[in-house]
Amino acid sequence: MSVTAAAGFEAAGVAAGIKPSGDPDLALVATAGRRPVAAAGVFTSNLCQAAPVQVSRRHLRDGRAVAVVLSSGNANAATGAPGRADALGMCERTASELGCATEDVLVCSTGLIGYRLPMPAVEAAIPTLVAGLRGGEEASAAAAEAMLTTDTVRKEAVAAAAVGDGIEATVGGVAKGAAMLAPSMATMLAVLTTDAAVESRALHAALERAVDVSFNQLSVDGCTSTNDTVLVLASGAAGNRPIGFGGPAFHSLGEALTSVCSSLAEQMAADAEGATKLARIVVRGARSVDDARRAARAVARSQLVQCSLYGGDPYWGRVLSELGASGARFDPEAVEIAYNGVVVCRDGVAADHDAEGLAGSMEGREIEVRCDLRAGGSEATVLTTDLTHAYIDENRRTS
Repeated sequence: MSVTAAAGFEAAGVAAGIKPSGDPDLALVATAGRRPVAAAGVFTSNLCQAAPVQVSRRHLRDGRAVAVVLSSGNANAATGAPGRADALGMCERTASELGCATEDVLVCSTGLIGYRLPMPAVEAAIPTLVAGLRGGEEASAAAAEAMLTTDTVRKEAVAAAAVGDGIEATVGGVAKGAAMLAPSMATMLAVLTTDAAVESRALHAALERAVDVSFNQLSVDGCTSTNDTVLVLASGAAGNRPIGFGGPAFHSLGEALTSVCSSLAEQMAADAEGATKLARIVVRGARSVDDARRAARAVARSQLVQCSLYGGDPYWGRVLSELGASGARFDPEAVEIAYNGVVVCRDGVAADHDAEGLAGSMEGREIEVRCDLRAGGSEATVLTTDLTHAYIDENRRTS
């Protein structure tokens, strides 16, 4: 189980006819009691924000929500006022079936940009979607499946948090994302749930922190989407005293949220379109965290580096060049670079190493590129993938 693992939540997924394939394309996560609970969200930094992002931002102003309805196959982005009306219409129809206020329903969409949703089909499917709400593993899987676009597998995760008085709360989550993955945030949708009782502002702060160290440290193709959304709802069913800012319970809940987000981010990178390698770009010895992130992201988004990863070639010269162009401050003649623990560059120049052994290591699914700037004590890690022919085949047409 994932999104239904936390007490007080139900989920469902159906095929509404948005996708020509007939695959599931409409999902719902809702409180079991159909009453509003503490909620928070983090959204795309793209100036061109999709209609569902605009509507959900407005509905989250009071920090409360009952449900999240999600459609896949159509982003409802760059659709203007009619698109906003469609996003609101999804909320209205869902609220009517749930028996709650429209403002307590959040909405997400993912898929093709610039096309109107087939609203008659969507609205006709929502009563069936609501009627199918259930707890348990199958319900969670159905919702996770209905969120997918070019993904090949569901993304689900669960973690536990100690929330005081001997009570253990659960955090669960589902996500989608396989392309247009870039920091701030990764291009994605994610819905998290927890049965912890927590104040809305504290929940938002914990979610922002979790997103910052997980989804914001993922870059596959350097593209930031119009629809990025991460939402969390907290039912309070665990029975703990409401969590505010600070203290062990707040930190434990934050760690659980981070664990779930980090797992989902890694699953997204592993399922990125056409990818054959999952790479961790680790930058150490930076003067600041900002410098470390700046350097790691520069390496991660380099198409030349990604092509080298695809070819299994530990071409450290490309890595060093991207570090130098990143804006991070360091002495190039102090840098050390290693692939899978094998140092190939020391003091900014080539280092003797076991080339044959490293070549064998580079054939594996996962690769770590570690860069030590030797300029300070800060560190950052960014997830990325290789750049393959399959990625180009998928994205050379509208998809």
